Amino acid sequence: MSGAALPSLQPVQDVSGHARLADKILLIACGALAREILDLKEANGWAHLDLQCLPANLHLWPDRITEAVAAAVQQYRADYAQIFVVYADCGTGGQLASKCAELGVGMVEGPHCYSFFEGNQTFAARAEDEFTAFYLTDFLVRQFDAFVWKPMGLDRHPELRDMIFGNYEKLVYQAQTEDAALDAKARECAARLGLAYERRFTGYGDLRGALAALAPPHHIP
Repeated sequence: MSGAALPSLQPVQDVSGHARLADKILLIACGALAREILDLKEANGWAHLDLQCLPANLHLWPDRITEAVAAAVQQYRADYAQIFVVYADCGTGGQLASKCAELGVGMVEGPHCYSFFEGNQTFAARAEDEFTAFYLTDFLVRQFDAFVWKPMGLDRHPELRDMIFGNYEKLVYQAQTEDAALDAKARECAARLGLAYERRFTGYGDLRGALAALAPPHHIP
């Protein structure tokens, strides 16, 4: 991101007030995971988790993720007993994991969200048979045009479809929720890409376990 300004943080839940943050853990997360994290917080009563999201479109420039995460950690670390990064490697080539280790913060395990939603072990076991699969999550189904169709230039040059997706055979929709409307939209996405369609309910996969493992910090009066 040399010479470029860091993207502004997108607050999902207020994270102000030093007195009340002593018993909190801050999640610095990809904006594409905001809905899932908030759903898990509500379902499990995880009031000790605060959430701060970086823009989801950083995934279009994975070389910018590490610096943006590091800046967010430095911004908030004085206010929290613990910070946890809700990104996987996400195309950073190990740089994000190295930076998190350097900063002393944990992060979600796995190469990307498709893997941890499926479950990292399950995804790895399927890898040999699914190297021609293209994956979408709930977020990417909702934002298909903004994060797939337009960035790849398919809105302007539909002939690129064969060049980009010619070696893919199917679209796998990893569903986090049971939603007939999203299923229908995912089918449409597969048809637009000329791919066979498979819906696979994954729920929250390893994301649930990663957040469940974050016990509230010990209260120090």
